[in-house]
Amino acid sequence: MKAIRLRTGKERSLQRRHPWVFEGSIARGSADAGETVRVESAEGQFLGWGAYSPKSQIRVRIWSFDEAQRIDANFFEQRIAKALALRTRLPIASDALRLIHGEADGLPGLIVDRYGDTLVAQFLSAGVERWKTPITDALLAATGLSRLFERSDAQVRELEGLPQQTGWIRGEGGTEIVIAEHQWKLSLDVAEGHKTGYYLDQRDNRKKFADAVAQYGCNTVLNCFSYTGGFSVAALAGGATEVISVDSSAPALARADAHVLLNGFDPALHRALDADVNATLRSMLREGRQFDAIVLDPPKFAPTAAHAERAARAYKDINRLGLMLLKPGGLLFTFSCSGGIPPDLFHKIVAGAGLDANADGFILDRVGATPDHPQTICFPEGEYLKGLLILKS
Repeated sequence: MKAIRLRTGKERSLQRRHPWVFEGSIARGSADAGETVRVESAEGQFLGWGAYSPKSQIRVRIWSFDEAQRIDANFFEQRIAKALALRTRLPIASDALRLIHGEADGLPGLIVDRYGDTLVAQFLSAGVERWKTPITDALLAATGLSRLFERSDAQVRELEGLPQQTGWIRGEGGTEIVIAEHQWKLSLDVAEGHKTGYYLDQRDNRKKFADAVAQYGCNTVLNCFSYTGGFSVAALAGGATEVISVDSSAPALARADAHVLLNGFDPALHRALDADVNATLRSMLREGRQFDAIVLDPPKFAPTAAHAERAARAYKDINRLGLMLLKPGGLLFTFSCSGGIPPDLFHKIVAGAGLDANADGFILDRVGATPDHPQTICFPEGEYLKGLLILKS
């Protein structure tokens, strides 16, 4: 077994069970892409078994901190069984859920979502790429399913020196799927949709928004960065009488319109607007428009902390405009999915937006990803999605 020796003092994060070893922490040692290595302190003390990635700044991702653990097919079977057992204990109001959530489930770089009878997997690191076949076998055996579609087309694979790959690993057939979520239905295409096909991490927040729209009597709703209209359907389910979905993707907006019909709502209550969100917010402000509720769910502005300053300006601008367009007593449901923006910084950004908009509000709730996207106490980087539900005063 090849060994990786760390520099003096660089063992502390592993002793705290953090699963990443960065390139600059390594004194000596190397291996092939995805190969299992023994990680040692500068004094030769065992720290963990990990997957080596020669192209990535995260040079080793830890599989196990147990020196007696063998990294083999049985290891992946056990980790997958443990992850699935956790999901059976969680309150998930859908037939679509995340089964494997990377580091949180002890499988760094592996994302697996289930949509009905179909699994969709992202192999995003050299380690899981090397073990792809045993992992696939274990997933299908544990779930009893026969279809697994690969969506390893995220840019992070390029950082691992891996080409993007998509397509059926096992099974075949159509990629269009309809899922049940709470009391409504949503459609997606696992081959074309964002991430693995849809944003399952917002499932409970969509229901929370529907309940808030009903509770506070919100009639007019603006859903920004709407994608395929999940929050728009939620708004209509909450009793809204005018919902505008704004996005720069015409195909996504077409699916949003279809979702309105799929759930039996009057299409006259929904308008899909193919436009830039920032320009639209400014145009609506000039027109004197105001809304009872606004959703701001933008894409990832800051993938890492290095992008935080530039992203903070973008988040502040859209939240300033959103607060100005919101009626007194209206609801702002605002999100950041940027791992480089921690919750306390996001709160400060929204507070700054409030000052610039000459607006204040009560924080009714702080929200994150659904529990099938778990966070662990040893891996704070797993807390990527954060949101504030604000009642404008």
